[in-house]
Amino acid sequence: MQGTKMQDINVQTFEVEKANLQTTRLTTSTITMPLGENEVVLKVDKFALTANNISYGVAGDSLGYWRFFPTEQTSEKQWGRLPVMGFANVVASNNEHISVGQRVWGFMPMASHVKIIAGNVNKNGFSDVSPYRKGLAPLYSVFELVSANPFYSVENEDFDILVRGLFTTSWLVDDFIDDNQYFGASQYLITSASSKTSIALAFAIKQRGTIPSIGITSATHRDFVASLGCYDEVISYDEIATLDAKQLSVVVDMAGSQSILSKIHYHFGDQLRYSCRIGVTHHDDSLPDELSKISTLPGVTPTFFFAPTQLKKRIDDWGTNTVMQKIGLSLLNYIQFCQSTITIEHTTDSEKINTIYQRVLSGTSNANTGQIISL
Repeated sequence: MQGTKMQDINVQTFEVEKANLQTTRLTTSTITMPLGENEVVLKVDKFALTANNISYGVAGDSLGYWRFFPTEQTSEKQWGRLPVMGFANVVASNNEHISVGQRVWGFMPMASHVKIIAGNVNKNGFSDVSPYRKGLAPLYSVFELVSANPFYSVENEDFDILVRGLFTTSWLVDDFIDDNQYFGASQYLITSASSKTSIALAFAIKQRGTIPSIGITSATHRDFVASLGCYDEVISYDEIATLDAKQLSVVVDMAGSQSILSKIHYHFGDQLRYSCRIGVTHHDDSLPDELSKISTLPGVTPTFFFAPTQLKKRIDDWGTNTVMQKIGLSLLNYIQFCQSTITIEHTTDSEKINTIYQRVLSGTSNANTGQIISL
């Protein structure tokens, strides 16, 4: 339980303008004491920033991402807080089952602290049950106790928050497509092949070893992507027309680029058996109404992949413990791979966060660098 003599907590938060992701600000606020019933304050120790988080901003309200950590709108500009994956410590608690000092993993805001209403407490962790979470995927509201995770190690923390969320998504994509017998296709096409989510998907595909994958990336990233050894073939975007159009294929689109996806659809036509939309790393080439326009493309209609749906299916099929064990073991293998290919950069200077964010947003950050930030 929290003590009534605790001092108020000063909070720093990095926010972006919803309608213009290039515009950012660093705000200060205060969490006042004493806490209300079941309120818990988490000190965000560190979080990872990747292109995956930018995709949350691009998807925005359409998939509910701005609702995870809502802001008070006090001006004409609509400000939002991007969800990121991080570790945090409980520094104040008014929930009898949650103790100060416990360390958790989960979705965090880009902030120094976050206050939640804790519920659904069990041996593995607890959830944020704040009213604004109603209707959102429960998976994203869970804070996992590191003491309950059999795969946790201090040495892996940075890579864990850098890749666990995106690897889980990629693992579920590969599982979903395998579960559907690859829709009759004989190869994967993966756009934005240098993105960490794409690399994770290629790694999962390689581990399964059923059908090959072709990574499609920019000319500047081609050598790096090829050096990873995850893809069976790597081409640049201007080489899409050189692919064998007769090959039955599935495309997993991480780029979210109208022009790139159009090239693939027009080149393969009916030979494209499934078109899976995930990321938006090329957000400068996407359109607000792309889902309505994209359906005019030849072949199958591009379909957004929602990871919690496949996760629920597998939990129903296999049980929670089996699913978590499968993903956890695969993740450990992937972290070992990443430790030899990705360099971690730590940032604690709040004045530098916008510079890092702008590089990730523009796609100019180093593909072999992982950004870990503490406010």
